[in-house]
Amino acid sequence: MGINVEFNPDLALRKYGTVGRKEEECLPERLEEGRAYKFLKEGQRNYWLDGELPLLETEGEQRLSRPMASITILEATHFRRKEKLYTKGKYLVNEVFDITNPKINFESYKRI
Repeated sequence: MGINVEFNPDLALRKYGTVGRKEEECLPERLEEGRAYKFLKEGQRNYWLDGELPLLETEGEQRLSRPMASITILEATHFRRKEKLYTKGKYLVNEVFDITNPKINFESYKRI
């Protein structure tokens, strides 16, 4: 038996308004630079707190978009609800990207 922890080099959230998902599990309707938002992820996840990370949209099953924004995780907390582990926190949007532009903004978790 071990401790199941996932290390994430990005923050991947569902499309705004995804049915069956809480607001914090989804991207905001409109991303605004300089604004902080809450997030919620199932599982015990570790995020890098000392720099910028890409914000992605996920459809689940590791189907991810290109980076939508550069963010900084401000806080992350693990907790248990009804025998499931979760990670909640806040992130700050540093810059919003045009995902139709082919410019590369991140290489893995490294900001370019």
